Amino acid sequence: MKDSTLNNLSGSPLDEDDPVFTEPWEARAFALACALQEQGLFSRTEWAEQLGQAIVNAQAAGDRDLGDTYYQHWLSCLEALTLAKGLATQDDLATQKQAAHEAHQSMHAELGHFDSGTHHKRIGGENVKEQE
Repeated sequence: MKDSTLNNLSGSPLDEDDPVFTEPWEARAFALACALQEQGLFSRTEWAEQLGQAIVNAQAAGDRDLGDTYYQHWLSCLEALTLAKGLATQDDLATQKQAAHEAHQSMHAELGHFDSGTHHKRIGGENVKEQE
């Protein structure tokens, strides 16, 4: 048993020595994609094609493809499929994104991670504090 296994008592899945999910939202995106697929709302082929397109689009927009944005592609794919299948509207997605953002900000504020007048931006896998 590797030391990382002993240190990972939270139950988070590991890929080699690293956690598969670095943020809780990544695990939620993964679970949602699996649940929608299991319910037959899209096929594995549809998922693979749409995920591939999301990655191509991101690379064309400048994504350096270092692996740290992989689950952002999952979100793009989920959004595209839910819109295409009529499972959600743009307004639905915008409302959910805003609610998730507010919950995330609130959690960090409660933990004391944010100073007033600043916010954090994730760049290349690192959190960067910016002045507003």
